[in-house]
Amino acid sequence: MESQDNKILAPAKGRLLISEPFLNDPHFKRTVILLCDHNEHGSFGFVLNNYVNINLSEVVADLDPIKSKVSVGGPVQKDSIFYLHTIGESIPGSVHVCDGIYMGGDFEVIKERINQGLIEANSIRFFIGYSGWGKDQLAWEMKEKSWIVSESSPEQIMDTKYLNLWSQSLRSMGKDYAMLANFPSDPNYN
Repeated sequence: MESQDNKILAPAKGRLLISEPFLNDPHFKRTVILLCDHNEHGSFGFVLNNYVNINLSEVVADLDPIKSKVSVGGPVQKDSIFYLHTIGESIPGSVHVCDGIYMGGDFEVIKERINQGLIEANSIRFFIGYSGWGKDQLAWEMKEKSWIVSESSPEQIMDTKYLNLWSQSLRSMGKDYAMLANFPSDPNYN
């Protein structure tokens, strides 16, 4: 992850939203979100660092176990499964997000390839629900200083082994942001 010193970015497809240290929303406290779309009608993406302790085969019928962590992607449509992958356009209907990262596509093809052992855990991520913003909602939250925008890397998006993606993402943005990564989650404990 390269440093982004002194570079203020606007939200855009393929960028990360990193919550400000004191954002207290229970869905977004200390989260990192990949924006999968951002336009004049609204925005949506997936929380990358909110894992749940379930196996995907427990929630999807006829799917062999895969050692891919499942994340809560956000508070919208929590009864649906979404996925990011690096498999690309070989999955019909998948949409390019950024730097070799794709979203969605024909789930029957995904299931078939998982069951045949053709998809490795590090090439696909599953999310329960997503994060969404209506028209101008994210712009308002940016004015309220709820989010810091950062460039993304395929490693940040797909590697589920990061112990603390939130603080690591802030540190990767350079010294001005690195000190935010050390703020206690409750200032009373400082």
